[in-house]
Amino acid sequence: MSAAVLPRTDAALSVWRLRWRRFRRHRTGMAALAVLALLGIFALAAYPMQWFGGFDPDATDLLARFDPPSAAHWLGTDEAGRDELVRLMVGGQISLLVGLLATVFGGTLGLLIGIPAGYFGGRVDAVLMRFTDGMMSLPLLPLLIVLGAVDLTKLGFSPEFARSGAAGFWRIVVIIAIVDWTSIARIVRAATLAVKERDYVRAARASGAGAADVMLSHVLANVATPIIVSFTLTVGRVILFESVLSFLGFGVVPPTPSWGNMLNNAQELVTTAPALAVYPGLLIFFTVIAANFLGDGLQHAFDPRSER
Repeated sequence: MSAAVLPRTDAALSVWRLRWRRFRRHRTGMAALAVLALLGIFALAAYPMQWFGGFDPDATDLLARFDPPSAAHWLGTDEAGRDELVRLMVGGQISLLVGLLATVFGGTLGLLIGIPAGYFGGRVDAVLMRFTDGMMSLPLLPLLIVLGAVDLTKLGFSPEFARSGAAGFWRIVVIIAIVDWTSIARIVRAATLAVKERDYVRAARASGAGAADVMLSHVLANVATPIIVSFTLTVGRVILFESVLSFLGFGVVPPTPSWGNMLNNAQELVTTAPALAVYPGLLIFFTVIAANFLGDGLQHAFDPRSER
């Protein structure tokens, strides 16, 4: 049976099988996927270690400060006598979750701006894209620092919540989502400009479908390829932003660990305990590199020209 007469569901499955075959041929993409899977397993392994092993990432023991690796502490202890391995695992949960949530929230904002801008064009496009250009022109790191220094109690939150680890986590997710949507918006707008002139979109409009229905049912489904690739590349950049903010003291509030604030805590101990800086630094490095290589692999898989 030819592809032209395949049922719709079978045709969709065939397309995804083809994409998976292309992705498997991309060695760096597959290696990146394996690295990210291992990092995810590493972060999730904190739960059994806490539940069954009795390890507490925040438990201090001043008599065991800077202990070397041993059977009790596989990667040694930090400046407060806390188990370094467990804190790296818990910090991985925070850093990876920040990367995923901030990408989803920021990406959603980019979709809400990019698709209407490309679909309607004219004044709507001009206003939305000039707003996007204005956001892109702002110096990113200083803006992140200014937003990170906002006093949450002045926004109506309780002092207890403002000092909690949850506040630091959600603060950094919201801040990054607010400022890191512009590239996705421009990519989605460009894809929408190409899709909206296709025959099936014109047919949907001619049949009386509303603009919202056409954008959700026809445009969004057919710009999924650049969206998926862009989201993947954004995750690595967001994790790097979280690390920079935490390193500067505006991210996740200690004692809640993240790879960024663990690196910040170790900056004064580089000469006496360099491993405390090496461990989170390497994890950040491998995560960001793997996320970018995974994005390259997905771009190869979704590009029909890669078969040639």
